[in-house]
Amino acid sequence: MGRGDKKSTKGKRTKGSYGVTRSKNAIKARMKRATSKKGTAEAAATPAKKRTPAKKKAE
Repeated sequence: MGRGDKKSTKGKRTKGSYGVTRSKNAIKARMKRATSKKGTAEAAATPAKKRTPAKKKAE
């Protein structure tokens, strides 16, 4: 079982084919989940704008 084996995932990657062991739908779903996690992490990482304190009036 390795690169030459058509039935293993590694073999399918080498050959560039898809099938039961390496399904396109599963790969697409995994990629979609990964990109959606990146989007939420970036949004959480950006800091909110800091408010400047109000200036006191001179009397």
